[in-house]
Amino acid sequence: MADRIDIEILKGKKVMVTGATGYLGSFLVRRLAEVGAVITALARPATSIDRLRELGVNWVRGDITDAMAVREAVQGAEYVFHLATVFRRAAATLAAHRQVHVTGTQLLAQAAAGQPGFKRFIHVSTAGVHGDVKQPPADENSPFKPDDVYQRTKAEAELWIRDFSVRCGLPLTVIRPNGIMGPGETRLLKLFRAASHRWVFLPGRSDCRYHLIHVDDLVSFMLLAAVHPAALGEVFIAGNNESVSFEDFIRIVARELGRNPVVTRFPAWPLFIAAWACEGVCRVLGVEPPLHRRRVAFFTKNRSFDTRKMREKLGFKHRYSNEEGLVQTVRWYVARGWLK
Repeated sequence: MADRIDIEILKGKKVMVTGATGYLGSFLVRRLAEVGAVITALARPATSIDRLRELGVNWVRGDITDAMAVREAVQGAEYVFHLATVFRRAAATLAAHRQVHVTGTQLLAQAAAGQPGFKRFIHVSTAGVHGDVKQPPADENSPFKPDDVYQRTKAEAELWIRDFSVRCGLPLTVIRPNGIMGPGETRLLKLFRAASHRWVFLPGRSDCRYHLIHVDDLVSFMLLAAVHPAALGEVFIAGNNESVSFEDFIRIVARELGRNPVVTRFPAWPLFIAAWACEGVCRVLGVEPPLHRRRVAFFTKNRSFDTRKMREKLGFKHRYSNEEGLVQTVRWYVARGWLK
């Protein structure tokens, strides 16, 4: 077990954040403000900063692919948390993904490497770079098998910055988060809503599992990784101690809602065909398709990981179990009328 490291080390330190207005980024910025860090954040001109305005953040307006804006935002920084990403929309092109994930990472890393006294670059990748885990649980050394444009460009960016770190001496830690749960999370809302029904139909195999982590735990781990000496040069898959089956996910949520649904699996291939047709029609119409192949694939892939490295190398302790995190998320939805 690693010695306890206090994140209060960040008090008064100059910290730069990309993706600060996103879900994870906004939680991170609030925690940084609580510990007294001096925060600069890069935000696109059209992005609202109202929710974070009271935190005293120095906002630099510009895109992650704008070299001048990036250099301005990184000026004087001792730590960088790189969270900027392309929102997962079917209409987002390969070029758009590469510009943000790869080019943006390159510009940011190059700017950070030139800062005197720079201490740590936290690069947020994704556990999705491992794709469908054929021999679970996977760990940090498992092969990359990205299978969509988001995952492929995230993998490309991670491999580039790891190589750049070695060549140019950039102090780096890479974090690959799993699925995030917690108050305000909306990406899994449809799955939560499905659990409120009498019958729940899930495509794909029953042996598929999903790995989760509460947003508070993920932010805590990111801050710990930024200051812990043992995290330097390392890669971490960030997730709870264990993965969860989709059936158990549904049952935990349903139990909190006072439901007892019948969960049934069915072959995924008809839904894949329907999603492919839906994407084609919506592309012609210029609208976001209600059904994506990526959403279908979500239920057909195994995402089970060995997350011992978080605990054994850095001494990290999770605050939320899978059940505690899912229940808290359900209650947040119910309080806002999003679930009944």
